[in-house]
Amino acid sequence: MKKFHITILFFMFIQLSFGQKTSTFQDSIATYFDEIKTEANKHQQLWEKNLYEPILLVNPNSRQIFANFPDSVGILKQNGKIYSGILPGKINIANTAVNWNGRRWAMIMFPLPTNKQDRINLLAHELFHVSQPSLGFKLFNTENNHLDQKDGRIYLRLELEALKKALQTNNKTEQKTHLTNALAFRKYRYSLYPGADTSENLLELNEGIAEYTGSIISGRNRKQSSGHFVQSINSFLSNPTFVRSFAYQTIPIYGYLLDSAKKGWNREITIKTNLADYFIKAFDITLPNDLKKSTDLIVNQYNGKAIISEEKTREEKTKKLIAGYKSKFITQPHFELVFEQMNVSFDPRNIVPIEDKGTVYPNIRVTDKWGILTVENGALMSSKWDKISVTTPLKMENKNINGEGWTLELNDGYSVAKDETTGNYKLTKK
Repeated sequence: MKKFHITILFFMFIQLSFGQKTSTFQDSIATYFDEIKTEANKHQQLWEKNLYEPILLVNPNSRQIFANFPDSVGILKQNGKIYSGILPGKINIANTAVNWNGRRWAMIMFPLPTNKQDRINLLAHELFHVSQPSLGFKLFNTENNHLDQKDGRIYLRLELEALKKALQTNNKTEQKTHLTNALAFRKYRYSLYPGADTSENLLELNEGIAEYTGSIISGRNRKQSSGHFVQSINSFLSNPTFVRSFAYQTIPIYGYLLDSAKKGWNREITIKTNLADYFIKAFDITLPNDLKKSTDLIVNQYNGKAIISEEKTREEKTKKLIAGYKSKFITQPHFELVFEQMNVSFDPRNIVPIEDKGTVYPNIRVTDKWGILTVENGALMSSKWDKISVTTPLKMENKNINGEGWTLELNDGYSVAKDETTGNYKLTKK
């Protein structure tokens, strides 16, 4: 079986400014570590353990790293209270948990949020992923392509609108009504897409629980938390796709609203928990038998008319986009790279599912035995995650291969060959 590792990230194309004095910058790094160390210690009861673990802060442009612990081989050199070095090129950069040089690290890209609570939230989210295996959670990164389809998006957006209203009221009866409606929209969405309940739940057990953890350790008070969640939903809705990022919105809000009545609920969750059913029971909610009829009656309470209109328009644009991608990566000659031992990082906010053919990733970086592929203008990942396709090469100089919006740094022992019959390119071993 081929081995591969998936790293999900949010690309940030903002270069960190190093104009300030080095000592001042290093002091800031040490302060960031102290902040999360203090809050992680303060919130040990959340998971009945201290989540403070090794952290790597990485500049994605220079690959310079700053850490709170040393590594086992000496790449990181002590510099005052922190450690610093250069991250090897074979390691993909992302907001993630990574095993590297004898430790399991929380890796976070610069620039960090300027707001202290947002910064701690981000660090705590990734630190949860570091401890995730020891807490009994597997790392699931399932795709939810139904959330790129019109009805999937509509009923997710309606669920989020209901959650926003639940956050914005202090009336417990009104809050329960909005929660009931949110979960009704969710359950109706599941009825439209068989298997959606399982695939959404797996991602929410991974990213949703991690983001809930970050939001609690952030130290926000109730008013700040409510405002943060509403703002987060509003920002999320501008993402080109929801298929891998929705869990950052849903579970933290359900969990936050449940905290007041059932502190410590998260410690009841296991990898076998169905989170939707758990929240229905925990909030003592009874859903209507006829979900379609009941949701039809309440859609306009949650901006339904505008949402449905917007999603119909988006659907037509998406059909044209998909047609272009199918031509580019399937019909026309292209370059297929078969994985051997793949490690990949990508931006989950702008991916485009292509029916049963796979998913287009506009920005993705792949490392494998054959080299490093960096894509900035789209690549098609197969549905089985066994290969990736880019456009045909335009320039080949020794081990450096370039195409439209992509580059390949080829390792020794590999070359690129063209199939004269199909016009497609592939990798060959010498």
